[in-house]
Amino acid sequence: MSDQHRNILSVDSESFSYIFEQNVSVPLGNGGVVRCNVYKPRATLTGTKFPVLMTYGPYGKDVPYKDFNPKSFSEVHPTHQTEQSAWETPTPQFWTDNGYIVIRADEIGVGQSPGVLNVKSASSIEGFRDVIEWAAEQEWCSGKVGLLGVSYYAATQWQVASLQPKGLAAIVPWEGFSDTYSESLRHGGILSNKFYSMWYSRQVAPNQYGLPGRAARNWGPDTVEGDLSIEELNANRSVLVLHEQRYRDDKSLASLNFNLEDVTVPVLTVANLGGILLHLRGNVLGYLWAGSDFKYLRFITGRHDLPFYYPEEVEVQKSFLDAWLKDDDREGWTKKGAVPAIDLVLRRGNVGYNNPQGEKTFLRRKESEWPLARTKYTPFYLTALRTLERDLPEQKPLPIKLTYQALGENEHADTLTFTSAPFDSETEVTGHIVAHLNVSISKDRWRGSPSDLDLFLTLRHLSSSGEEISYTGSAGEPVPVTKGWLRVSLRKTNTQHPRHRHWLPHRDFYSTDVLPVVPNDIYPVDVELWPTNVVVGSGGKLVLEVSSGDTSGTGFWGHNDPIDRSEDIFKGQNHIHFGPNYVNYMTLPVIPSS
Repeated sequence: MSDQHRNILSVDSESFSYIFEQNVSVPLGNGGVVRCNVYKPRATLTGTKFPVLMTYGPYGKDVPYKDFNPKSFSEVHPTHQTEQSAWETPTPQFWTDNGYIVIRADEIGVGQSPGVLNVKSASSIEGFRDVIEWAAEQEWCSGKVGLLGVSYYAATQWQVASLQPKGLAAIVPWEGFSDTYSESLRHGGILSNKFYSMWYSRQVAPNQYGLPGRAARNWGPDTVEGDLSIEELNANRSVLVLHEQRYRDDKSLASLNFNLEDVTVPVLTVANLGGILLHLRGNVLGYLWAGSDFKYLRFITGRHDLPFYYPEEVEVQKSFLDAWLKDDDREGWTKKGAVPAIDLVLRRGNVGYNNPQGEKTFLRRKESEWPLARTKYTPFYLTALRTLERDLPEQKPLPIKLTYQALGENEHADTLTFTSAPFDSETEVTGHIVAHLNVSISKDRWRGSPSDLDLFLTLRHLSSSGEEISYTGSAGEPVPVTKGWLRVSLRKTNTQHPRHRHWLPHRDFYSTDVLPVVPNDIYPVDVELWPTNVVVGSGGKLVLEVSSGDTSGTGFWGHNDPIDRSEDIFKGQNHIHFGPNYVNYMTLPVIPSS
């Protein structure tokens, strides 16, 4: 047996109220190994079996939360501020006290798990499946495994659940994504490069198996088999070449594709309304398309790190998992229709942003379906006067176009804004939004002609006093109601796809879908904005912003890669056209007042 395949188990049964087994080796079907930490209630010593809660990921199972993100750790609920707490994962102390075994596994190529570091890859997910099936067969396990974790630890739940591993009994994907292409890598076909670059260098690469100096940096222990050379590290790292991953049929992306209908275990999917660039759409669409007989969608607000540990949210997690992993169903999760499928939070009023106590004042409401059956899809028409009108405005006989400049971002992004009249009465908007625009491009004077157009849409909420109401983004930053994007060369929709809806246009984003964008030709396009909820008060307004680049509220998730958005392709003038043949509107999902 090679050094990398031997069991290097170390046991600490004195320092904690639970049994802690470190670096337990799990053999993989391909001959490799994954190492995990196992945290077990002491009753396992007398033969009592317990269900397992598992996470599997790239952040290092031995990197303490307090070191990974000290500020965040200082703000989580004290119950979860423990020595062995880890970023975005269940707290061993709490869950073992409540009758669960907790397993944290280092993904292949990370921490103490040898192999090639290749996050989000199909081979890594195969390893996840093997670890689940291994755990379910252990003498201390009841035979049931549940998945519970945030962000990356949520996204991989969808993938591995689609493989239907033996023993998997329920999943709780908390603020993740289910479509790597559309929700993580490329928004509307536009590369979301800023977050990827930061995330990989800050949260993934420092945890590579064999990387020297981890202990010296207080970033978990060094690799037990010793350090690898620079040459070995480079050979064991699959480099993300984002520019080459332009379409969903790219080989490296196609291998990640899975069908949500293959997810058949019970699901509690949790979507954050403020996660408008990563932690929202995938949880909603995961609920829509999962093949599970029992599936539930819960909405939350706040930063992506804190609500997972709120006592009231932990109780929801525990109630759901107890029902499916312990046959202890106190709420009715296992009885069809006993628990409403949708638990919605209503963003009414202005409580500020990054204000957990203020956000906890938002009311909740139970619903039986998504989208809500009583939704009135209501067009708001854009006008050349830059207004949003509820009634179709009278069309001038001659067409008009409004022009804005590309490229640019944030304060340098050229923007058109369309503002509604003050709302006469309180109005709830809950669901999916689509904007229909008629757009074109043209060249700047003495420059070459552009050949594509990127659309950046933002929906903002103004109070009756005219101030913008901001909500809490994933990192605590102020964000607007929601955002949407589209690369016009990828405008083609597949109306024959079974998931296509008038409120959710389906795009395949295949390389064969690329369409020309010719200067001065006008193209009608439908732009999806991510699902949302907002309650506009009497006197409040909505503003639709159409821009040539990122604007305020983008945060870490910028789209400013100079190759993906090169001046040769995009630099020029962008236009929205108005007239008898060019009607522009945004369809809002308005919920009638009861």
